[in-house]
Amino acid sequence: MAGSWDGSYDPGSQSDESHQFERLRLEPIYDSFVCPLTKQVMRDPVTLENGQTFEREAIEKWFKECRDSGKKLVCPLTLKELRSTDLNPSMALRHTIEEWTARNEAVQLDMARRSLSLGSPEADIMLALKNVQYLCLKCRSNKHIVRNADLIPMIVDMLKSGSRRVRCRALETLRIVAEEDAENKVVTEIMVEGDTIRTIVKFLSHELSKEREEAVSLLYELSKSEALCEKIGALNGAILILVGMTSSKSENLLTVEKADKTLENLEKCENNIRQMAESGRLQPLLTQILEGPPETKLSMATYLGELVLSNEMQVYVARTVGLALINIMRSGNLQLREAALKALNQISSFEASARVLIEEGILPPLIKDLLTVGTHQLPMRLKEISATILANVVQSCYDLDSIPVGPGHQTLVSEDIVHNLLHLISNTGPAIECKLLQVLVGLTNSPTTVLNVVAAIKSSGAMISLVQFVEARQKELRVASIKLLQNLSPHMGQELADALRGTASQLGSLIGVVSENIGVTEEQAAAARLLADLPERDLGLTRQMLDEGAFQMVHSRLVRIRQGGTRGNRYMTPYLEGLVQVLARVTFVLGEEPDAIAFCRENNIAALFTELLQSNGIDKVQMVSAMSLENLSQESKNLTKLPELPPPGFCSSVFPCFSKQLVITGLCRLHRGTCSIKDSFCLLEGEAVERLVSLLDHQNELVVEAALAAISTLLEDGVDIEQGVNILCEAEGIKPILDVLLEKRTDNLRRRAVWAVERILRTEEIAYEISGDPNVSTALVDAFQHADYRTRQIAERALKHVDKIPNFSGIFPNIG
Repeated sequence: MAGSWDGSYDPGSQSDESHQFERLRLEPIYDSFVCPLTKQVMRDPVTLENGQTFEREAIEKWFKECRDSGKKLVCPLTLKELRSTDLNPSMALRHTIEEWTARNEAVQLDMARRSLSLGSPEADIMLALKNVQYLCLKCRSNKHIVRNADLIPMIVDMLKSGSRRVRCRALETLRIVAEEDAENKVVTEIMVEGDTIRTIVKFLSHELSKEREEAVSLLYELSKSEALCEKIGALNGAILILVGMTSSKSENLLTVEKADKTLENLEKCENNIRQMAESGRLQPLLTQILEGPPETKLSMATYLGELVLSNEMQVYVARTVGLALINIMRSGNLQLREAALKALNQISSFEASARVLIEEGILPPLIKDLLTVGTHQLPMRLKEISATILANVVQSCYDLDSIPVGPGHQTLVSEDIVHNLLHLISNTGPAIECKLLQVLVGLTNSPTTVLNVVAAIKSSGAMISLVQFVEARQKELRVASIKLLQNLSPHMGQELADALRGTASQLGSLIGVVSENIGVTEEQAAAARLLADLPERDLGLTRQMLDEGAFQMVHSRLVRIRQGGTRGNRYMTPYLEGLVQVLARVTFVLGEEPDAIAFCRENNIAALFTELLQSNGIDKVQMVSAMSLENLSQESKNLTKLPELPPPGFCSSVFPCFSKQLVITGLCRLHRGTCSIKDSFCLLEGEAVERLVSLLDHQNELVVEAALAAISTLLEDGVDIEQGVNILCEAEGIKPILDVLLEKRTDNLRRRAVWAVERILRTEEIAYEISGDPNVSTALVDAFQHADYRTRQIAERALKHVDKIPNFSGIFPNIG
């Protein structure tokens, strides 16, 4: 058994390096000081009945091993059996060892003091620091001896060493001095003064991972002191760096863990919690909102209302404290309610977080706060915040017509609620008006709620009031009103047109917004889209817009955009779409308004729409341009100048045989007169046919339909249809038209394609060629059997052209 004890036994967990320090003595070590089992100086010597002395812990372990193995209790040295296991403390020897140890430790500290200088050799400094570590680890009371010996400032100075090894050892030594020391009294007074904490924090950003690890471990120990918590938090960037370390994937797990625990200690100070929140560590702040006393809740909620949060953070905060903030908003005092409202405003601007708040029940108290009047109503500044939150949550695309917000299961789109909101809009200041208009914009953005809002506006007669906001001086208010009117126009287009037509100043305001020469803004895009969505065949409105120069302005802006004179941004596409659609409305009144024809001729509008056909990627521009060319082309046959033939001479009138056939050259073969793209809007003269044909394979069916409708004007009654077919052959347009018929993408496209194909098949050569194509015949038969009544009639005629139906089969009455 004695053989199991060797020099490696270490009941005190002393390392080989510590054993080395035991031998660095001024006085020699006496054999009686050394335990025969551990071979180290004893701390608690005890004597057996045979007079042999051992370290208490070592001999107790020896006895335990004897009992566990079932062997007799013997002395480790003599191996003779013992009658008793009584251990008698050797007090005299213990005191002698302690005195000897104190004298030698004093010598060691003195040696360390002499070596801890930046001018000392690196090896001496490293040994001195290790000596201090050993003494502090050996006995906690030695830490006070180290402090009283003024060694701590000297160790702190080593942090400025040019040697990384020395700096790391100094950080490690300070950590050992600081750890397991209640309130860090040993180092607190020294660390509070000067720039020591700043120096330690700088190590958090060093390249060497060992320095960062030692620095954060030291800060963790120091952060146990409340005084040092404030000092650490007051350093600019300290908390930000620590928060970054907790989420870093490049740090080792120990460093991350220490950084996290350091931050937990720093939470003792409110200012630190705020800095953590600003750095993205929100949980401490949210915990205080949930669990803190009222004054702390107020402070933390107020600060939350000032933070700028990412979208992900908004969702996290809404899920964590959304309900708590809503409850404060419901029942807290005015100060708390204001703080809660501001915090809710911050976390409601993202769709996902707004949906969370809706699920937590934010709508009923919001509506109550907004609509309550009298002694219990909120101050206007808080109503404005409530309106802002409501505007945010309404944009979340949530099913708002299913959430009760008032008595009798009223919802946000119930008629009474919308009436109250409209009344509030008319009786508050611009800030709340703007937010409530944005609420209505959100409600009218949704197809499930827009009709409820439309019905409430119609029943309240509020359109006139809403139109007036387009003249507001506040830009945000104007934008909100224009967006709302744009959403309403598909459902209340005529009411809106009547309101604008009756108030020239408001129509002029919209035109003025569109024409502002300040690039392209959200307001301009919204105004252009609003004007574009007004009923296109309202002749009175079009005349008023002609009189106010709206079309001339729009034409100028389009030309400028085409020439690259306007810089593009995210509003350019809706703005361009709106401009094109506004300009297109002038083509719908050509037959009733001579001034419209004059305008189109003067500005060569047909040529502009022909160019716009090539606006690749902007489907609506291409579609509206094709529709406009259809309107213009339909007017061509009325605007073509027919040739004036000279009266016949006398001989010719008396003797017809002397007359000659007069040949006039330069005439349009389609319209049989003098044509141009500018004056008669002729598609042939304007080289628009090829561009329209190229749109027949567009992915968007609406673009294809508009292009086919424009092409079909070449085949209408009143023009030379045979020449129209020839023009399409030259433009390689026959096959694309047949492809449209074969694809059967929509009913409208099939109807238009059947009409065009029937006209084309009137040319015998083409009819003969197509009669051999079974696909075309099948498509025509399908239309003949399943299309609407008018299309079936046309399909029957087309089938007769290709001899698929006998001419004598009068299934349908003949039509002209």
